[in-house]
Amino acid sequence: MSESNNPEEFYAKLKKQLQDTAMWPSEYLYKFIVPTKGKQVSQVEDIFDNTGAVIETKQSKKGKYTSVSVNVRMKNPDAVIDKYKEVAEKVEGVISL
Repeated sequence: MSESNNPEEFYAKLKKQLQDTAMWPSEYLYKFIVPTKGKQVSQVEDIFDNTGAVIETKQSKKGKYTSVSVNVRMKNPDAVIDKYKEVAEKVEGVISL
């Protein structure tokens, strides 16, 4: 996910795609890339704490970045988008895929 000039337009398009392609509640896989140094990995993990999420992390070859995959059951497309927004707001330097 790369935010275009208008994030609200992007989220509206994502919501429509999610509504059209899945039956809700449904499993959803989030993918983020964060700098390895700092607290970003734990910040992402904290956002999904107590949601039953399965979280996997993998460092890049040089160790500068860490990919964080979060597989979690979400109740609807709005809940998916709310988590994307929360991560973008709270985690500095995050890239959402």
